[in-house]
Amino acid sequence: MNDTLDLISHTALRELRSFTRRTGQPAKLDGLDLVPMENVQEIEIDEEHITIVYNQKTTHRYNANEITQKEWTYKYNDDPEFVKAIAAVIDLAREHQRDMPDNVACPPGCAECCSGYEPFVNRADVQRIADYFEMSYDQAFADYVVPRISADGFVVGYLKKVGNDISDQCIFLKGSGSGKFYCGIYEGRPADCRAFTPIGCDDVDTDIKRDRKFAPGSPFGPKNRPKTAVKRMR
Repeated sequence: MNDTLDLISHTALRELRSFTRRTGQPAKLDGLDLVPMENVQEIEIDEEHITIVYNQKTTHRYNANEITQKEWTYKYNDDPEFVKAIAAVIDLAREHQRDMPDNVACPPGCAECCSGYEPFVNRADVQRIADYFEMSYDQAFADYVVPRISADGFVVGYLKKVGNDISDQCIFLKGSGSGKFYCGIYEGRPADCRAFTPIGCDDVDTDIKRDRKFAPGSPFGPKNRPKTAVKRMR
């Protein structure tokens, strides 16, 4: 009974023999990886090389994960076919450079990010909230922050919610529902909230119309109201 011919190895062996004849460099089949490039994880392209990370495998241990992957690197700028293919990708990028996502701006009153998300606060954030309410740092921290010290000491906690469930609303969120929500301390909100962008966000309420004027209601009023009046939003 004849053995099944391994066409991949056979073709690779012919290619190696041709390479040896052309360059004079010895090359053996056992030095060649013949596993197909099946599952591509990452592609990196610079001005000379293309590197493809593929066939990643994770082995789970009790105390650690072992991750293996393969990388193929090719100097493509000497290969006209590859140069043409990468040029086509660049042309596509130029063509789509000004494409805008549907959620480039938050719909007024959406506030989907104000539930299920816990904005971290640093000392400057807590002080900003304290100044907004004209109360002490310690009082603002006790009333509105869940303590959680970060390894570098920068983050001191995260904003409280109205309940203990992670999907509960932020303690400062006001309004009766989606499309009517607003931040009760907008001028004093933490940097984590200020830096938020909806681009790529899956939580934006796309049912809300964007072509209306939005007028926030009254600001958040602290339970432990200080003697001085609460600042109102401009």
